[in-house]
Amino acid sequence: MKVKKLRSFFASLTTLALATALIGCQSNESSGNQSGTTEDTTEHRTLTVEVFDRGKPGQPDLNNNYWTKYINETFGKEHNATVKFVPVPRTQEVDKLNVLMAAGEAPDIVFTYNQGVVYNYAQQGGLAELDSALKEHGSTLTNYLGDDLLKYGNFNGKQYAIPGKRTVLLGMNTFIRKDWLDKLGLPVPTTPEEFYNTMVAFKEKNPGNVSGVIPYGYALQPAYPGLGYIPEAFKPSDLSEKEFATLQTSPGYQDNWNLPGFKQAVQYMNKMYNEGLISQGFATDKDAKQLDADVSNGKVGAFTTNWDGPYRTAPGTLANLKKNVPDAELVPIDPWMNDAGNYPKAGYAPNGMYILIPKASKNVDLAIKYLNWMADPEVTLFLQNGEEGVDYNMVNGVPVQTGTTNSGEKMMTVANNLDYDILSNGIELGDPEKNVAAISAGYPGFEKEVENALKVGSVDYYPPYYYSTPNSADAKYNASLKNVSAQMLAKLITAEPTEVEGLYKTLVDQYMVQGGQAVYDEYVKNYEAQNKK
Repeated sequence: MKVKKLRSFFASLTTLALATALIGCQSNESSGNQSGTTEDTTEHRTLTVEVFDRGKPGQPDLNNNYWTKYINETFGKEHNATVKFVPVPRTQEVDKLNVLMAAGEAPDIVFTYNQGVVYNYAQQGGLAELDSALKEHGSTLTNYLGDDLLKYGNFNGKQYAIPGKRTVLLGMNTFIRKDWLDKLGLPVPTTPEEFYNTMVAFKEKNPGNVSGVIPYGYALQPAYPGLGYIPEAFKPSDLSEKEFATLQTSPGYQDNWNLPGFKQAVQYMNKMYNEGLISQGFATDKDAKQLDADVSNGKVGAFTTNWDGPYRTAPGTLANLKKNVPDAELVPIDPWMNDAGNYPKAGYAPNGMYILIPKASKNVDLAIKYLNWMADPEVTLFLQNGEEGVDYNMVNGVPVQTGTTNSGEKMMTVANNLDYDILSNGIELGDPEKNVAAISAGYPGFEKEVENALKVGSVDYYPPYYYSTPNSADAKYNASLKNVSAQMLAKLITAEPTEVEGLYKTLVDQYMVQGGQAVYDEYVKNYEAQNKK
């Protein structure tokens, strides 16, 4: 995008009534060159684009605000088009999309995070094939995403989706009270054995001088039923690719019951539970609110959560801890070393949402042009931050928000305006170091801590195995198996140590009968088909 077009946008905001009036219509009538630099000289068209309605208090009209005006004053004028946004409730996005697709009323550009939904649409012939349109109109877009990312939208050898780009791939971090370590003169633990010994010291010496000390805080949430990265320490480092792909298909925070070493990780947690080293009421802490309260009240020595969990404004764990214990210090650590001396961490795949164009769309070329325009770094910078000197100031190459986008017409209903900048799932400045600085700047008061958490959480990161065909059995049984897994962990962690071996086998056999075997079998089938020479 040319700089002069940005200037034209700012100059024309006061005379935008005519342009925004067009948003509510579906006119296909020819219109003249509105900007003087129109690339498309054919009849005027309306491009419809989905936008998430998050129901945020005070949010502006999602189809008529500062950002939609910018889009229409720049892309719209250049391509003789009006971009109309179609709000879809975020909490009902898949259900709503299914209804729109079935009725043939879906916008020209829609999206979802659900790979299974995309695959079903492709199989049923509901999506436009995008290969030729990308080749003709998407050079900036394809360069921005690259082949390694585009493959996530390729099904049966054809491009049916444009994957968004995820900039933060981290999953979790383990955090520890550094002030407790210092008080006891202990080093930061770097192995499972050192971590266990540290938890014993926390229990016996209670460096926080609190009632009901909890060395390792733990909660068993049905939607998050796992052991964090503890299994990485016990998993053999020499798994074959097939074992990695078919036994370890879930993110690290879920349960891979047949994965070598997972039983040893369960036994590790069982030992800590029976010695009073973890939260004794973990099995009933379904929403982790008790864990948050225990950490905030200074009772917990270590815990595992999202990579940035303590620094988030909700639930505000570290901020609350600091209020209660001003000298408290939480730091991310890496104690889950494997047999090769590494610290592997399963994270997210590099793709964000799947951007789709329904086969019924009459504007496939215009939709790709729109995404191609959005891939321009200047467009990304503006959509995520606004106008320099007004909405943000550039500090050492990093945009720092001024607060103007928190309310009114400029309100961003989600961080970095990702509901309009749909190509990016996170801050994107075109430079990993600048991205880190910009991400950290989004946690006022904890910038250095977040930068360190990003660094620690990125060590030995690996993505899930890439499957070109989704697992339909996993889609069918995933929710029920999560609940089963939570129940299994509760039983195994609280069992007598001598009972774990036999109980593990019994429960895993039941798990496989309840859908686990079907999921595994399909992964094997898909893996073999994908790697068939």
